[in-house]
Amino acid sequence: MRTVEEHRAVVAALLPTLPEEEVPLAAAHGRVLARDVAAAVALPGFDNSAMDGYAARWAEVSRPPVRLPVAEDIPAGRTDVVPLAPGTVHRIMTGAPLPAGADVVVPVELTDGGTDVVEIRDSPAAGTHLRAAGEDIAAGAVALRAGSPLGAAQLGLAAAVGVTTLPVRRKPRVLVLSTGSELVAPGQPLLPGQIYESNSALLVAAVEDAGGEARRLHFVPDDVDQFLATVRAELATADLLITSGGVSAGAYEVVKDAFRTLGTVEFVKVSMQPGGPQGAGTVDGVPVVTLPGNPVSAFVSFEVFVRPALRRALGHENPDRLHVPARLTGPLRSPAGKRQFLRGRYDGGQVSQVGGPGSHLVAHLARANCLVVVPEDVTELPAGAEVDVVLIEGALQ
Repeated sequence: MRTVEEHRAVVAALLPTLPEEEVPLAAAHGRVLARDVAAAVALPGFDNSAMDGYAARWAEVSRPPVRLPVAEDIPAGRTDVVPLAPGTVHRIMTGAPLPAGADVVVPVELTDGGTDVVEIRDSPAAGTHLRAAGEDIAAGAVALRAGSPLGAAQLGLAAAVGVTTLPVRRKPRVLVLSTGSELVAPGQPLLPGQIYESNSALLVAAVEDAGGEARRLHFVPDDVDQFLATVRAELATADLLITSGGVSAGAYEVVKDAFRTLGTVEFVKVSMQPGGPQGAGTVDGVPVVTLPGNPVSAFVSFEVFVRPALRRALGHENPDRLHVPARLTGPLRSPAGKRQFLRGRYDGGQVSQVGGPGSHLVAHLARANCLVVVPEDVTELPAGAEVDVVLIEGALQ
């Protein structure tokens, strides 16, 4: 029996860090930065106004009310700003360059809004409503660090500091293959004993959510030769093969039977529920992870073993899901000696179990937004007990 941590380490070791590639900013959304990126320019690039109002010398407006001539208009984008002459103000817009000599911006709301002569009815403190050059980030400073996921804020910063391309890790190319003679494509008529194949849709989406590129292989019946032929014909362009089904202890376990003949994939039992039967290794030099066939087992196994390995290979600084403590709304039981991953609904520091522990309860899985982790040495927990919860992004709300 292998522990969860031991099998995580085995799967992680299969996937090396992916190579780097340079992509345009527009293609970088959702990718992971491979190297630190420095700011080409400072932010702000010049002293500017934080308000629509009037650039002034504080000493001249500190005892309102006061009337002063408006010598200049400074809209955002003006590049020929002249210094502020004593005894005058400049009407200025938010983001416009601050004229030399000004040390305060009086908001238009504190004035009569005049364009030739303005009456300043109140005055903020000296230095108010000014943005200093470089106060956000200095030119040459690290703007984005290696391992950062590139979301909206990160891409906005990259554009703001003048970056046009970004170094990212190449997306892992993942093949997904479901097995089982009982499987039928959704939409086709079902005969007695047949079920619709769902694991490939589940795992393709999970791979893409983790940052990979997934390709679904047509599921194959429980035939060793056909299975191996299908797999080997597709491996040359893959970074990882994920299979589901065919790894348990019964007869007709095609994945186990086929890969055992090669001797390069190890099949084990992991002390967890669901997802006990697992396999990992290589086929023709390509990493392979074999998952159980029940949908909930396949999902939990991917979350626990494959997702963090893919994200680590992509260079994520934090490859794991977010864990938070939560209080149980009801009691629960768990088998001794196995780490339980129950499906739950997390809300405001509390978590309730969704459905039972059965690995076939895919409808309950779809309503969950977290996994409730029960340690191997815990068999019973009362309502109100604190548990570790793994938050799952993208769950139904």
